[in-house]
Amino acid sequence: MREFGRRAAAAAAAALLLAGCTGGSPDGEDGRNPDATRTGLAPAPRSALPSSLTAQKPDWGACEETEDSPAPGDEWSCATLKVPLDWAKPEGDTIDLALIRTEASGDDRIGSLVFNFGGPGGSGVSMMPSYALTVSSLREAYDLVGFDPRGVGASEGVRCRDDKEIQAAETLDATPDTPEEERAYLADAADFGEDCARTTGDLLSHVSTTDTARDMDLMRQVLGDKRMHYFGISYGTELGGVYAHLFPRQVGRMVLDAVVDPTADAMGHAENQTRGFQRALDAYLKSTGKDPERGTAEIVDLLDRIDAEPLPASSGRKLTQSLAITGIVLPLYSEAGWPSLTSALEAARKGDGSELLTLADAYNERDTSGHYGTTTHAQRVISCLDDRQRPTPAEAKRALPEFERISPVFGAFLGWDTAGWCHDWPVPGQYDTPETSAPGAAPILTIGNTGDPATPYEGARRMADELGEGVGVVLTWKGEGHGAYGSGSDCVDSTVDDYLLQGTVPKDGKVCS
Repeated sequence: MREFGRRAAAAAAAALLLAGCTGGSPDGEDGRNPDATRTGLAPAPRSALPSSLTAQKPDWGACEETEDSPAPGDEWSCATLKVPLDWAKPEGDTIDLALIRTEASGDDRIGSLVFNFGGPGGSGVSMMPSYALTVSSLREAYDLVGFDPRGVGASEGVRCRDDKEIQAAETLDATPDTPEEERAYLADAADFGEDCARTTGDLLSHVSTTDTARDMDLMRQVLGDKRMHYFGISYGTELGGVYAHLFPRQVGRMVLDAVVDPTADAMGHAENQTRGFQRALDAYLKSTGKDPERGTAEIVDLLDRIDAEPLPASSGRKLTQSLAITGIVLPLYSEAGWPSLTSALEAARKGDGSELLTLADAYNERDTSGHYGTTTHAQRVISCLDDRQRPTPAEAKRALPEFERISPVFGAFLGWDTAGWCHDWPVPGQYDTPETSAPGAAPILTIGNTGDPATPYEGARRMADELGEGVGVVLTWKGEGHGAYGSGSDCVDSTVDDYLLQGTVPKDGKVCS
């Protein structure tokens, strides 16, 4: 499924765990139609926002445990923010967004630093407390703020199917080899969209990245910040780019790490992911002393055998080919996860699918009781509202040879996903590619990791180019895994810290090796 391409910190964290390790119009929008050209949306209303929105005072209080995580420590507080359901009708119905923060510990506070950890669909409320350890050097100067975007977690979080329905769908072949398998795959895709429409209602048409970017600017005003200081990871980089386009004059210090290529449409995005995961697999295979071509062929042979006869697992379930591919993907998010991949592949070659299934379950947020998380549901409703391009099954099949050339392991899976992900989706998409040009914005730091599997390195330069001259600044890390900050490079971490804490903008093209 295409969550391989955009789920960021959640997958990386799972891989590491398994490895043991005021009023007025929206401030800053200029006279241009902010959603022209590629966004394909109507312009935002120019009338003043109601004071019921802009004069909100968040009632910060103790955080409660969530479905995904226990209650954090006393240094954390939680609140809700009311935002319009429909930004074209700001005086209409509202929904609540969940926020979490810890206040700056020092006397020289810069402001709030808002985080988005990727997905789309990742819960910032759940992830912010644990990620705070990674950004501990920033806590003295910033309030660290996480939030659940609309449609996610405690912010009107969507759930399209129950656990039994999700598990049943996992038995389908996501790389169909026969007409029967293809019909079943596409029927399930269409059914998922119908399920989401039934359970989500009017919200289904109002969970776009543009909607969330507007929510963020209202959040900035309510938090009392003149500028938006922001740290986006993976899909969070796309969200940051869209925000910068809509509100260029409100951009403060913005870091985009593990950058989604804003010039890639649905098919191009899938090709990027295919190439990125194969690169990561090659690097993993080299680390084991194997020739990447030969090692890839051995994995393809194993997957073919699993496709013909799924492997038994100690839980009593079966490891299918699709679940096996998911299990291979997860540890590629972090070099620390590579040993778990070695062990799981060795066990599968001996006929035991338990370890690969455990990895797949971690990626799919399935716990030992059979309960599934909803990140993939939120991801799908958000990305299918964003993406206007809907490749047909015929188009996907024509593209399969190229996908399989790029990666014999992941190509068919991600190629078919271009047709299945938003197949017969009940609401239209909004753009082919997001508009991220931000003339007049302050410099924005984009970070690319040459070994990133999910958001290949090239996306950082393309995002910088789209942001515009004098805005996008690229920092390169020659490393492995998804994302760069906090991944072991003192050069990356100190460069980002100097930018966020001192406002020191590095030279465009700086390389940390």
